[in-house]
Order: sequence, then structure tokens, then C-alpha cells
Amino acid sequence: MDYYVVDAFTDKLFSGNPACICVSEKTLSNEVMQNIAFENNLSETAFIYKNGKDYILRWFTPSFEIDLCGHATLAAAFIVFNHLDCNSDKVNFETVSGVLSVIRKGDLYEMTFPKRIAQSIMKKPDIVESLSFEPLELYSERDLYVVMNNEEEVKNYIPDYTKLKKLDSWLGIVITAKGNNADFVSRYFCPELMFEDPVTGSAHSTLVPIWSNKLGKNKLLAKQLSKRGGTLYCECSNNNIKISGNAVIYSKGSILL
Repeated sequence: MDYYVVDAFTDKLFSGNPACICVSEKTLSNEVMQNIAFENNLSETAFIYKNGKDYILRWFTPSFEIDLCGHATLAAAFIVFNHLDCNSDKVNFETVSGVLSVIRKGDLYEMTFPKRIAQSIMKKPDIVESLSFEPLELYSERDLYVVMNNEEEVKNYIPDYTKLKKLDSWLGIVITAKGNNADFVSRYFCPELMFEDPVTGSAHSTLVPIWSNKLGKNKLLAKQLSKRGGTLYCECSNNNIKISGNAVIYSKGSILL
């Protein structure tokens, strides 16, 4: 089975978020896909295979299957457009989160994602204790969204994963603030896996509505401030979110099953 490693949300190698894209000719068992993801030990391993004109797409962390992943979807589209169906400029992926469409626009790949609206929640003492600081605001969706005072606070935050693990009602912890050279910035922490995700497209399904409302604009430039870093071009509409980014291929190989 062919596989590719792609750096997503970047135009240069060794930045953005790497994802492994496995191209299968048939459905694989959940056990096999999970074992491959564990072996790869990247934040996401995606599996795609043709289903008529579209593709089936599934995403796995080293530990479990996930319901939505932005950078691996962008990486999968990059592989479709540049290696599997080079004459196509649009691909539909059938996923557990519905059909996700990606359009190639020059060097950018524009994904249409579901709009996930978070609910504002109270700053309870146990949450503040786990975060180790007093946030401006808190929002809850799949992840916990934590609004901070400024970009410098986001950059300088040092997570205490022992404390963050107590926030087990959410998949991840997202810290965010208004940006200096972008509309907003963020960082994403996975307490269960004890690591920081380099660039998290799926989190922007919720971040974009939050900041669109705060800033009063629909088109936003976002930057994720991990060590590798990444840039996302976002648009908020009534029904969905559009997230665009670059991608570059790092490697290609074969998995011997």
C-alpha cells in the first residue's frame, strides 16, 4: 500500500503539520488502520480509497480514530490532486463528519468544513486551576477554547499536562488571542497524548465563528503558534467554514502488509 507524508498548512518542509496518507484499494479493518497509525506515530494517519467518483476518508491518531481532522484532509487532497487524479481541481471525501469538499485554487487547497458553534461557559475554579491562569473567556465544543489577553500570552504559555488531563470533558485544549500580524492566533494541546499539535484545522471550525463574531468580519487570517507553525486562510459563512492552506510532500513509500 502506497503512503505519503505531507506537511500541511505550510509552503516549506519541516513546518506545518505532518500527516501520513495511506492509499488503499479496499476497506481495511479498524485494527489494521489503528496499528498502522500507532506504528507511524504521527498526530494523524489518514486512509483513503476510491468510492465511485469520491473517496472514503478516515483519520486515526496513534491511540484512537478521530471525527474530524483538518491537516490530514488537506494532505489527502494534496495527494489526490498531485498524485492520484492530477486533472481534477475538486474532490469530495466521505467521512464520519459528512461529505467534505476540497478545491484546488492555485497553490492553496480550500476545504469546506462544518461550522461548529461553541457555548460560552463559566470560569469555574477547577478549570482555572487546571489551566494555571485566569482566562478572559471560556468556550466549550469538542475542545475547550480558552481566550487569552494577547498573542504574547499564547506564545509564552507552558502547559502542565498533569493538570490539563483533569479537563477530560474535552478532546483538546485550545488557547487563543487576537493576533499581532494575523486576525487571531492559537495553540492546541492534547492532554491525553501529552503533546502540542502543530496545526489543527478542525479546531478552526469553532475558532473561526468565535473570532468572526468578535472582530465583525467573515474572512480571517489565522496563525497557529506551535514550534513548527502554520498559516490558515479562513472564511465564515452562514452554514460552513472554509479553510485554505498550502502543503508540501516530504516522503513517499510502501507499507508491506
